[in-house]
Amino acid sequence: MGTASSLVSPGEVIEDGYGGEGGEACEIPVEVKPKARLLRSSFRRGPRVIGASFKSTGSVDLEYAAEYERLRKEYEIFRVSKNNEISSMQKKESKLDEENKRLRAELQALQKTYQKILREKESALEAKYQAMERAATFEHDRDKVKRQFKIFRETKEKEIQDLLRAKRDLEAKLQQLQAQGIQVYDLNDSDSDDNQTTVTAAGTQCEYWSGGVLGSEPSMGSMMQLQQTFRGPEFAHSLIDVEGPFANVSRDDWDAAVASLLQVSPHVPQALWSNTVRCYLIFTQETKAELDVFIKKHSPVLRRMCEGLGHFYLNVCFPEENAASYAVERKQEIERSSVCVLLVKSTVTSSVVEDCEEAFVKNPDGHPLVLYLRTEEDHNLTGPTRQLLERVNAADKAAKVKVVDHSGSAEEGAELIYSQLEKVIKQELLAFDGADVDSKDSGIEEGREEDSGDVLWDLHDEQEQIESYQQARSSTTSQLGFQKYIDRLNDMIAAPPPTPPLLVSGGPGSGKSLLLSKWIEQLQKQSPNTLFLYHFVGRPLSTSSEPVLIIKRLTVKLLQHFWSISGLSMEPSKILEEFPRWLERLSARHQGNIIIIIDSIDQIQQAERHMKWLIDPLPVNVRVVVSVNVETCPQAWRLWPTLHLDPLSPREVRSVVNAECQSMDLKLTKDQEKKLERHCRSASTCNALYVTILARMMISSIAGWSLEKSLEQCLQCQDTMSLYRLALKMMLNSLNTDREQHIMREILCLVCASHNGVSESEVLDLFPELELPVLSSLLYYLNRLCIVTLRCGLIRFQHLQAWEAVRLEFLGGGSSLASYREKLIQYFSQQLSQDRVTWRVADELPWLLQQQEDRTKLQLSLLNLFVSQNLYKRGHFSELLAYWQYVGKDKSSMATEYFDSLKHYEKSCESEDTMTKLANLYETLGRFLKDLGLPSQAVAPLQRSLEIRETALDPDHPSVARSLHQLAGVYVQWKKYGNAEQLYKQALEISENAYGAEHASVARELESLAMLYQKQNKYEQAEKLRKRSVKIRQKTARQKGHMYGFTLLRRRALQLEELTLGKDTADSAKTLNELGVLYYLQNNLDAAKMFLTRSLEMRQRVLGPDHPDCAQSLNNLAALHTERREYETSEDMYERALDIRKRALSPDHPSLAYTLKHLAMLYKRRGKLEKAVPLYELSLEIREKSFGPKHPSVATALVNLAVIYCQLKKHSDALPLYERALKVYEDSLGRSHPRVGETLKNLAVLSYEEGDFEKAAELYKRAMEIKEAEPSLVCGNAPSRHSSSGDTFSLRGPAPLPHAPR
Repeated sequence: MGTASSLVSPGEVIEDGYGGEGGEACEIPVEVKPKARLLRSSFRRGPRVIGASFKSTGSVDLEYAAEYERLRKEYEIFRVSKNNEISSMQKKESKLDEENKRLRAELQALQKTYQKILREKESALEAKYQAMERAATFEHDRDKVKRQFKIFRETKEKEIQDLLRAKRDLEAKLQQLQAQGIQVYDLNDSDSDDNQTTVTAAGTQCEYWSGGVLGSEPSMGSMMQLQQTFRGPEFAHSLIDVEGPFANVSRDDWDAAVASLLQVSPHVPQALWSNTVRCYLIFTQETKAELDVFIKKHSPVLRRMCEGLGHFYLNVCFPEENAASYAVERKQEIERSSVCVLLVKSTVTSSVVEDCEEAFVKNPDGHPLVLYLRTEEDHNLTGPTRQLLERVNAADKAAKVKVVDHSGSAEEGAELIYSQLEKVIKQELLAFDGADVDSKDSGIEEGREEDSGDVLWDLHDEQEQIESYQQARSSTTSQLGFQKYIDRLNDMIAAPPPTPPLLVSGGPGSGKSLLLSKWIEQLQKQSPNTLFLYHFVGRPLSTSSEPVLIIKRLTVKLLQHFWSISGLSMEPSKILEEFPRWLERLSARHQGNIIIIIDSIDQIQQAERHMKWLIDPLPVNVRVVVSVNVETCPQAWRLWPTLHLDPLSPREVRSVVNAECQSMDLKLTKDQEKKLERHCRSASTCNALYVTILARMMISSIAGWSLEKSLEQCLQCQDTMSLYRLALKMMLNSLNTDREQHIMREILCLVCASHNGVSESEVLDLFPELELPVLSSLLYYLNRLCIVTLRCGLIRFQHLQAWEAVRLEFLGGGSSLASYREKLIQYFSQQLSQDRVTWRVADELPWLLQQQEDRTKLQLSLLNLFVSQNLYKRGHFSELLAYWQYVGKDKSSMATEYFDSLKHYEKSCESEDTMTKLANLYETLGRFLKDLGLPSQAVAPLQRSLEIRETALDPDHPSVARSLHQLAGVYVQWKKYGNAEQLYKQALEISENAYGAEHASVARELESLAMLYQKQNKYEQAEKLRKRSVKIRQKTARQKGHMYGFTLLRRRALQLEELTLGKDTADSAKTLNELGVLYYLQNNLDAAKMFLTRSLEMRQRVLGPDHPDCAQSLNNLAALHTERREYETSEDMYERALDIRKRALSPDHPSLAYTLKHLAMLYKRRGKLEKAVPLYELSLEIREKSFGPKHPSVATALVNLAVIYCQLKKHSDALPLYERALKVYEDSLGRSHPRVGETLKNLAVLSYEEGDFEKAAELYKRAMEIKEAEPSLVCGNAPSRHSSSGDTFSLRGPAPLPHAPR
């Protein structure tokens, strides 16, 4: 034995004899007594020490044994406890294993349940989608049945209306005969009461309404009716007022119509030829220094200004040394020029004299003229120069020539020319107000944008369509026998509904566009109530062939005649989807037919998919005519009624060739005619385009060929394509140098590679060595050969086959297109700048990059914010979206890209000008996102735009009102009407403070507020705002009389003036009366008064003072004085006219009732109510005799008389009149007609004043229901076709006006 420490050494492993795990030994501290020393000594070797005790040694051993036993027991206890713990842990482990198995089983059960539920959900969703598809199919079938039933009902109603109209026409003719003293039969002898009473079906339109300022009562339904019928104040014989063709126009109707058009339609400047400001400069060697300074220093400024406004600018001048060789081109350029400038000093050459004769003497009113005269003391004018200036002065009867007399340096002279030209361009050519002349370009743009409001309209697209129609209509191939086709078209259009679209088919170049344009021109004259919507599709991939832009343009053109376009969506898919609905809704409101013409519809991309609406039944008064190439017509469309254009007959071929020869004073020999006749017998050589090109190639000596050689070469071409390729070779051979030939090839290839063409100024930039006379001559001959034309300022191909011929002849079938696109990309990329982008860059650059499949550069160009802004503001919404889709961005990522780009651009903005542009960009982005259907993302940029404008400009600046207006529109989308109302009111207040209370911007805010109140059912507040907006629109329409509709009336006035230069006759007096009315409609009251006074004086001399025609002149003069608030003079003339008509006409004559009505209105306006009552009573009596007691015109007279009684507090007399008028209106116009609602409202007010509040509430509720059902127009409610503009329908009539004139 040993000590306890010897049992185990520290660190050794203890083996458990009971099967337990081993453990590591550790030291246990044990107290050892000092006796241990004796223990060690007792075991020493050697002899035993004498005297030692054995007992002491044994006691030590016993102590250690006890200690060992105690430790062993402790160890045993510890081991047992640990074994117990291990067994309990094992039990727990087994329990946990069992729990785990149970949970796994439950999990598997849950997973099976989940899979089962998921399958059930998927089956339920599939069932839901199938149900939705069945519901959509059912909805579509139901709508189709409804449309078919509607068409059937409208067809029958139209037949009834036609019968009633025919009956009324016969009655009117009988009344006219009776008025002239010819008694046909006695109405009282008839056993039918139809002659006494005319009752129309509910909701039908009556022809007999009369009213208006100068004429009788019918009002104008739309602007188209006005432009095409010229119905107006007392002119010739109408159904009611046996006075004239203007019987349907009142001054208020004219104002409302022009106001609605000005809000929507862009103003296409008439002074610009093909969207280009062409400045024709006539100069001599003495003034060449001024010309050089002007072209080098000032011309780029004018060009930048014009291009910023969406127009081209071009200086046209022919040097003296080679002017004689360009005689034809000079004459053509003078005719096309927008402004002519003559720079002269002392001497002139023959070419200068010729140009001055053409521009200044023969046609001084054709365009603005500027005369720059360089004067010096030691230089006197030569004889020819003095004579030229005298002829110019003599021809300038209207003093329109702007003379710049200068004696200083050439630089100062050029500065004066520039200043004068800038004024002419802004004021006379681009029609800016005087206040805008001194403003910057950006301000001008902003002002124009303000006028257009929320309308996104591309002026260039519209002008392209106008020019396409005009060029097709003015084609020299008009000698073709198209009348037979026009007659067949008229028969097909007149077929009873339902009528599917009509198909005009033919081969390429057969004359489809020419036929449609001639047909439109004829039908516009013959059918004044017909609304025409046309679109000429250009070559594939051009803007004019984009389906969304086509449908959007047609929708806007349709809406501008009826409603505001504020409800028009900009989303491409919705535009295509909503067009048939708009067409159906608006056709029900139009009085006449609506004809939609789409030329070359097969050139539209995926025409069948985008034109699905053509397959659905059309409304009863809508006709659609489309033209297609017979080879590319979709199969589904071949079942439609078709008019096929046959090849030209030999006689028609001869007529075309002879017409071209006569234009050049040439005549073909008999032998040549026989050759032509033998050649032009196949289908490919007998179409209109082939024969026209053939004739022009024969008679033109472009390549120096004789007539016989030209004919021989042309007869070798068996189709139009080969003839075009021969024409291209002829043009190349006619050019003098290889350089000119190269330039011609390059120009045509660039036009072929571009999106919409290239402009003349762009060609001159691309080829700096090219002189304008050479370019002008080249384009002239290419146009003569039907290869190219100028449309909207861009060089384009006249026909698709010309484009194909250039592609085959010069581009190897299109393999070289990429290189020419790269040239254009490089050119437009150089033009691209961060602060200003023209519409040409935005049109061409992204499209070219897309064609080159360069997505990276395309995205960079789109992130140039001014490019995207230009595309969006011009309405190319779908094009912008298509570019982003091609890049691979969705709406959200696109918005993020724009935000990041704007933030980056904002870092470089420091000046006020750049901050203003930044605010415009934020506003455009907000509007764009709002139109995309992302109002939540649109708020941030609109709010930022508002913050910038309030900080950089002023919180009361008009631009702040624009931001508030757009932000309010987003809140309206969210239906947060309270926030929107607050913003609209702020915008209204700012606009009123900035522009005054009668500005177009104020009208826009009033209309927006009115629409908001209408959505909140606050109809009275909405009506007040709408009426105020109407007055503002009417006033601004008068102030902007140079726009849209007045041009036609001015042209008619000039034609009439030429007829009044002869002797005094009744016809001349009638023409003078017509002139007076035309000038009245143009708001030129002084000129109107002069012509009406001359008409009255001439009639008094020729016909006598008591003739009824004198009463007409007096009546019109009285209306004019009423307009000028000269009420005493007006009253005297009305009384004189009434006296003459009482003596000259029968007591029941409608013209007598007309004068009675307007004199009564004047009495009422002046507060002479007692004098007005007998006149209204007599007018009512005449109407009852003329039209029967149940005619709507009688109801109008009843309401007028009731209003007078109410103003005189004779309520008991007014009540039966109102009730009788209500009965007549309901029986003749239908229970939901606006006139019924107005009468109910007056009855409600009358009942309220009588104290019958319950009845008043009932009547007022019914009136509001009718008003809610009636859609509003651009400027409030539509003037009814039957409305009487002079009639008063409010019980609270106007307060008596002062007698003094204004």
